[in-house]
Amino acid sequence: MSPAPKRVTVKAGSGLLCLEYDDGEFELSFEFLRVHSPSAEVRGHGRGSEVLQSGKKYVVLEGIEPVGNYGLKLIFNDGHDSGIYTWDILRDYALNQDVLWHTYLEKLAQAGQAREPHS
Repeated sequence: MSPAPKRVTVKAGSGLLCLEYDDGEFELSFEFLRVHSPSAEVRGHGRGSEVLQSGKKYVVLEGIEPVGNYGLKLIFNDGHDSGIYTWDILRDYALNQDVLWHTYLEKLAQAGQAREPHS
């Protein structure tokens, strides 16, 4: 089990959630966190039932709530507030965000979707 970050902060106006660990600081964009939500709405209820998130480029994190001693609930301005971002998930995202982001962008392109909201 991954340890909790020493500090979790939002840089005002940056669109970034900052996680500080003993081995460094990591920044995850609100968009990244929203499209990689651990909720059933995004991940589905089993392999192959994932729902690709698009149009989330400008999503804003409106709130952060602790969930026990094991994670956070993130509240976004598009109404999404389900899914628990456990310390394990956040650490995985921090360490693997480049690969995860690249994979997400490939899936968006293959689906003919965009990061920008639909007009």
